[in-house]
Amino acid sequence: MRYRLTFIAGVALGYVLGTRAGRERYEQLKKSARRFAENPAVRNAAESAAHSGRDFAGKAYHSVGDKVGDHVPASVAERVRSLRDRSSRNGLEDDWGTTNT
Repeated sequence: MRYRLTFIAGVALGYVLGTRAGRERYEQLKKSARRFAENPAVRNAAESAAHSGRDFAGKAYHSVGDKVGDHVPASVAERVRSLRDRSSRNGLEDDWGTTNT
């Protein structure tokens, strides 16, 4: 699915950059892309995918942490601690401007 979306985005970008249809066609494509992005179904799918990704990353973090243990250099451990502290702000905005709901 990811590759299909990447391909579609590449085709759309190539069309926009390579077309001779002019500004009107560009504005039409931009408007339809904005309408697609603002669609509630698309937004819900994106939010659920982000939530699933966070859950998976949390599980992977614990799994790797159990296996690695204390074999991590201090600089890496400090970086992970700072990221963990930053991500523990539930309900606040993350770096991308979205909420962690």
